[in-house]
Amino acid sequence: MTDKIRIATRASPLAIEQARIVRDCLVSTDPHLAAGDRIEILPMRTTGDKIQSGSLSLLGGKGQFTKEIEEALLEGRADIAVHSMKDVPTTLPKGLEIRAFLTREDPRDALIAHDTSIQSLAELPFGAKVGTASLRRGAMALNLRPDIQIEVLRGSVETRLGKVKAGEVDATFLAVAGLKRLGLLDRATVILQPEEMLPAVCQGTIGVECRKDNNAICDLLSQINHAETNSQTLAERAFLTALDGSCRTPIGGLAEINGPTLSFRGLIVRPDGREIYAKQYDGNIENAVDIGTSVAEALKVRAGIGFFDDDR
Repeated sequence: MTDKIRIATRASPLAIEQARIVRDCLVSTDPHLAAGDRIEILPMRTTGDKIQSGSLSLLGGKGQFTKEIEEALLEGRADIAVHSMKDVPTTLPKGLEIRAFLTREDPRDALIAHDTSIQSLAELPFGAKVGTASLRRGAMALNLRPDIQIEVLRGSVETRLGKVKAGEVDATFLAVAGLKRLGLLDRATVILQPEEMLPAVCQGTIGVECRKDNNAICDLLSQINHAETNSQTLAERAFLTALDGSCRTPIGGLAEINGPTLSFRGLIVRPDGREIYAKQYDGNIENAVDIGTSVAEALKVRAGIGFFDDDR
């Protein structure tokens, strides 16, 4: 066992809380890790954190939230990295792997409205300003409410909540998982069901990354890996990979498990919300990757060539 474990994470309050959750999981596996400074959390500002204006799709995609953290792993300045799996690109740097997925938190989205009496997206006023940097959330909202205005809204959970409270936008969307981890679920105006807004791939899942050649850390992380979440992640990331998805593509996907059966529903939508295609496959949990890939291939056929072209 290594003498000290250094956990690299983004510097936002949510990211640090997620690193603490991983720390607690490690301590529950090996109580000796609770002693002294055996586990150190190293907050880091990523490129995505430094640039607070503009849509994520224009910043280079999901890798903007992982690049500096993964560099710390590769350079030996950190032993493990903690990520929100929805922010992790499908291709990892050579020599790194996601070794553990913690038990998934609620994957749904929440609507946070300035008018707290609102009970649904349909009740927002005509032409409401809805702030989000997520193409998926914006596109799905426009599909349901073509009249609303989507404005780019980025920043920490607290920052976005503050802008809604101040009336800078009429509403925004946040992941239920993040609100719960920060103890802010009471700020949600309404929780949206997957049938209304399908979550982002791997939303609510914490992934723990390490160097493949660090055998001691790999063995330790294997002990905190949650098998069911692992299978859900395999299906959802296979779906994303088959679609070549990134922050430039409005994509939703959710795998649910009932006994030996894994049900996966995937969705693709044009950024303006005018075209939307969804597909669901059920199968044995052992075939998680094949299920996710099959849904992606079916959607590509239904949507047709050119659906993802930027100039369409």
